[in-house]
Amino acid sequence: NILVDKPNDQSSRWSSESNYPPQYLILKLERPAIVQSITFGKYEKTHVCNLKKFKVFGGMNEENMTDLLSSGLKNDYNKETFTLKHKIDEQMFPCRFIKIVPLLSWGPSFNFSIWYVELNGIDDPDVVQPCLNWYSKYREQEAIRLCLKHFRQHNYTEAFESLQKKTKIALEHPMLTDLHDKLVLKGDFDACEELIEKAVNDGLFNQYISQQEYKPRWGQIIPKSTKGDGEDSRPGMRGGHQMVIDVQTETVYLFGGWDGTQDLADFWAYSVKENQWTCISRDTEKESGPSARSCHKMCIDIQRRQIYTLGRYLDSSVRNSKSLKSDFYRYDIDTNTWMLLSEDTAADGGPKLVFDHQMCMDSEKHMIYTFGGRILTCNGSVDDSRASEPQFSGLFAFDCQCQTWKLLREDSCNAGPEDIQSRIGHCMLFHSKNRCLYVFGGQRSKTYLNDFFSYDVDSDHVDIISDGTKKDSGMVPMTGFTQRATIDPELNEIHVLSGLSKDKEKREENVRNSFWIYDIVRNSWSCVYKNDQAAKENPGKSLQEEEPCPRFAHQLVYDELHKVHYLFGGNPGKSCSPKMRLDDFWSLKLCRPSKEYLLRHCKYLIRKHRFEEKAQTDPLSALKYLQNDLYVTVDHSDPEETKE
Repeated sequence: NILVDKPNDQSSRWSSESNYPPQYLILKLERPAIVQSITFGKYEKTHVCNLKKFKVFGGMNEENMTDLLSSGLKNDYNKETFTLKHKIDEQMFPCRFIKIVPLLSWGPSFNFSIWYVELNGIDDPDVVQPCLNWYSKYREQEAIRLCLKHFRQHNYTEAFESLQKKTKIALEHPMLTDLHDKLVLKGDFDACEELIEKAVNDGLFNQYISQQEYKPRWGQIIPKSTKGDGEDSRPGMRGGHQMVIDVQTETVYLFGGWDGTQDLADFWAYSVKENQWTCISRDTEKESGPSARSCHKMCIDIQRRQIYTLGRYLDSSVRNSKSLKSDFYRYDIDTNTWMLLSEDTAADGGPKLVFDHQMCMDSEKHMIYTFGGRILTCNGSVDDSRASEPQFSGLFAFDCQCQTWKLLREDSCNAGPEDIQSRIGHCMLFHSKNRCLYVFGGQRSKTYLNDFFSYDVDSDHVDIISDGTKKDSGMVPMTGFTQRATIDPELNEIHVLSGLSKDKEKREENVRNSFWIYDIVRNSWSCVYKNDQAAKENPGKSLQEEEPCPRFAHQLVYDELHKVHYLFGGNPGKSCSPKMRLDDFWSLKLCRPSKEYLLRHCKYLIRKHRFEEKAQTDPLSALKYLQNDLYVTVDHSDPEETKE
């Protein structure tokens, strides 16, 4: 039944007798093949027996199978295709049997149904045979290595040596054999420490370090204040402001915002090296720059040292045909001058006046991309029947050289493969190396979006990374919270700080910040930390001193050269004081264990073992050793190690 795709036939399916595991279905291929993907067809309507969770295994015989996939189907009528694991160490391996194991159906306590299965891959013997030869050789080699490991662990030295000599198969890296020899056979602890030192210096730990989780280190920045200036020597409290960073000079630029009662037009620069804010202008409008504003966007062209700003929020009471024009400015850092590029970008083929949009700079091609944002409209215009429906702005490109706009994608609700849905409050980042825009999150009217897609600016192609409906939602940043994101093109990482929700209803008392990292190459999210306001690790210090409180309307910029984030201000969302805004300034470094940390920890483990051996024969000398040699390798800030 599953060989034919008949979505309108209720009976065209395989069904399990019950939903008690293990239930499975084994498919035997006509001949061995490299199976690259599996496609599931479904019934024409949603169905309680569809697989919410399943696993796929594969192998050359039924007894010995490799795990190829763990996933789940959506409960709809669309076919779904999944890539199967088909490589070991970059080498393709063949399968003769495919085993599908249903784990959970969409209807609780219903049996499982599979309507249609299609396998895609290569069964050309010229391709499969060499892979088959490699695979059987690989399995034999792994079996021999397991025997070698077993012999050595049980000290069957002769069997170990003779098997190794006959097969010429290495159990491990020569350095590990050397370590085993010095540590287990000779008990030469000093030589072991030297060996570990050499391994660290030769970079053998680098790959391990790159796979370790980051630990966030927040630090509050207390800038130097110039005498006599008092509070005026740094930016005041605000939300909805904008920041950009010039990584070459390590300068953060901050412009505008809302202080709780009015829009601001002050423009500041913070020098990381000097740890000092400088006020470039108290009112940019007086210097033929932009008027006071909030919820605008800025981007920086580091090559040409220029800053662009576009869009803003206007209260409905002050909206009219004149004020609703979308002005567009450029600031030149070296000459300290503003230039009006356009009085009304919509008249030049660009976006209408928007707020909560996103803007990215492509310095290499001298282009600016802007996407989304809510279009501001005059209230009470008779001719526009859709005025009550919020309108969202599409994806535009601005050529800085020719000063021309181009509409790349209109706002679209049709879920075609190249269509994109406009939104507000989303994240958009430009990857300068693979030349793609990454877009995720945001909101459309009352709907929170959690799709994630990339847009290749050179080929004008949209690639859906996640449509936001997959069942792995536990390991992606939650929607409905204010997200601030940055990108590191060198490390291929996207960083997301998730804070408060703008919706009063969605705001809880125990709200937390969380910090997420998306690995572009591995296509995986990981949560670096969630702070719990309730569970404070250090009761002596208030949370406020250790890290920023959750907020929205704040700004986050990233210096990818020095690997530091900077965060300023925002709205803490206190219902008791709605006008309250913040003016705190923080740096965030993401740290992995250093080589020095690993070296110390390895020495600690070696010395701990040495102490335990000494303690059995010579307790007095062991105690001396504990107080001197072992003590110096203990990380006293780590309660686990200290306790031990």
